[in-house]
Amino acid sequence: MNSSGKADASATDRLRITEIFYSLQGEARSIGWPTVFIRLTGCPLRCGYCDTSYAFQGGEWCPLDTILQEVASYNTQHVTVTGGEPLAQKPCIKLLKLLCDSGYQVSLETSGALDIGEVDSRVVKVMDIKTPASGEADKNLDTNLQYLTSRDQVKFVLSDRNDYDWAVAFMQQHALAEKCEVLFSPVHGKLEARQLADWILADQLPVRFQLQLHKLLWGDEPGR
Repeated sequence: MNSSGKADASATDRLRITEIFYSLQGEARSIGWPTVFIRLTGCPLRCGYCDTSYAFQGGEWCPLDTILQEVASYNTQHVTVTGGEPLAQKPCIKLLKLLCDSGYQVSLETSGALDIGEVDSRVVKVMDIKTPASGEADKNLDTNLQYLTSRDQVKFVLSDRNDYDWAVAFMQQHALAEKCEVLFSPVHGKLEARQLADWILADQLPVRFQLQLHKLLWGDEPGR
């Protein structure tokens, strides 16, 4: 804040960034596409299966125009804003709009624990509903479901059968498959992929089974 009580313009035109990197999209509808990832620093959640805890703190302040210049240095139209929890930083909303205005196909990976109502309608929202085994299921903000469209996706990352049954009940209670695409993924190293696939087929669920492509290719290597 300056002496007049107004927020400095610079505070709304920069973000704390953990990394910007170029890789293949490993999840959701655009899986396999070369994509620029903008990983914002910070997250109010502490999910038990989190594989990006290195983004909880640290990072470097970066002006929005510098971020846009870095993105433009790669030959792709696909951009994913992720974290951490990107919406924990208010200027993320402005970055998403600027990326859309620049003609990119933009997706946002969010926990769904923070309000998504201000996210630009051109952005594909990939919302990760937290299951009991994550330790953060009480943080789910159900009011976010009203903002989902057929372009968006809801993801459940499942550790065990209890998570699976909980996710099925949540999906049915909120008629999620009628709102958007629903994704079921096993927690890497905890739930066998084949087991989850068998459950989905046995129950004839209207969901997409997915594995994390980047885990298959590069394991837990950061920036991939």
